[in-house]
Amino acid sequence: MNNNLLFDFTVDKAAKKVFITREFDAGLSLVWDAFTKAEILDQWVAPKPFLSKTKYQDFKVGGKRFYAMVSPEGQERWAIQQYTSINPKTNFKMFNVFADKDENPEPFGSDWYYTFSEENGKTTVRIIIYNDSLERMERMIAMGFTEGFKASMVNLENLLTSLSNK
Repeated sequence: MNNNLLFDFTVDKAAKKVFITREFDAGLSLVWDAFTKAEILDQWVAPKPFLSKTKYQDFKVGGKRFYAMVSPEGQERWAIQQYTSINPKTNFKMFNVFADKDENPEPFGSDWYYTFSEENGKTTVRIIIYNDSLERMERMIAMGFTEGFKASMVNLENLLTSLSNK
C-alpha cells in the first residue's frame, strides 16, 4: 500500500455535502472499471467483515444497480443506485437511496458525482455527495459511513494492486 497517495474526506454539514478526493496507483481504465462494474464493486465496496451483493446492474443513463451490504450475521441493507449521467472514463452521476429487498425506496437519498483523471499512471477520483436532507446525512454518518468508506478505499487500493500485478 502506498501511503503517499492523496486521500481527503471532508463533511460539510451546512451544505449537506461530503467531498472525497482519493488517488490510486493504477491506470484510469482499471479504476473506472472498479467503480462501474458490479463484479469488481462487490469485491471492495463493503467494509470488512461486510460483503456487497449486487442483485443486478445496468450501467447506462437511466439504468440501476440494486445491491445489498450484507452483515456477517446475514442482515441485508439494500440500496438503489440510479445512473443519471455517464461520460466514459471521465465522470458519472447517480442518485443513491436506501430501499427494502423489494426495491421500495426510502423517502430521501443522495446525489453522487464522480470524476476521474489520470496523470503519470496515477488516477484521482473526486466524489461529491449531496444529501436531500441534513437528517439523512447525519444518519449516514451515525451509521458509520465515514469509517466504512475509508475502509472500503483501503479494500479498493489492495484490489487494484492485485489486479495491476496480474
